[in-house]
Amino acid sequence: MPTRPVTGGREPFRAHLRGGVLAAVALGGLLGGTARYALGLAFPAPGVTFPWTTFAINVSGSFALALLLVYVFEAWPPTRYVRPFAAVGFLGAFTTFSTWMVDTDRLLGHGHYAAAALNIFGSLFAGAAATVLGLAIGRLTSARRIRLDARRGRARRYGWWVR
Repeated sequence: MPTRPVTGGREPFRAHLRGGVLAAVALGGLLGGTARYALGLAFPAPGVTFPWTTFAINVSGSFALALLLVYVFEAWPPTRYVRPFAAVGFLGAFTTFSTWMVDTDRLLGHGHYAAAALNIFGSLFAGAAATVLGLAIGRLTSARRIRLDARRGRARRYGWWVR
């Protein structure tokens, strides 16, 4: 009798690798990477100045990811593809650790130590603040929708659009 790998009561990892989920991640990554690239072309950082475009992309991505995950986990009905497409694929490719570090290295290489430190720590703190803001706004709007539905006698289990 074949033995199954011990996984602590969970399915093995390969059971989660379904073609549709991988396709959702790939499509989201294609669109997110393209959006980031297009913004980089539209708003290039001239010379060795502070990389505002990368900063704005990473901070806005942190906000969007936090807001999205509140809705995915707390408000919307369960779905297999929203989180892989939007959170892992699109926002994973849209935000970029590598460009952040290349920009920082470029600043350091040209002797702009204060700008490099601002890029590192400013991005970390602004990203964390954007995440907290996204979580707060998501939870407030989700709770408000639940209260309004309860007042109207239309308590719903998942999201406001599910009838």
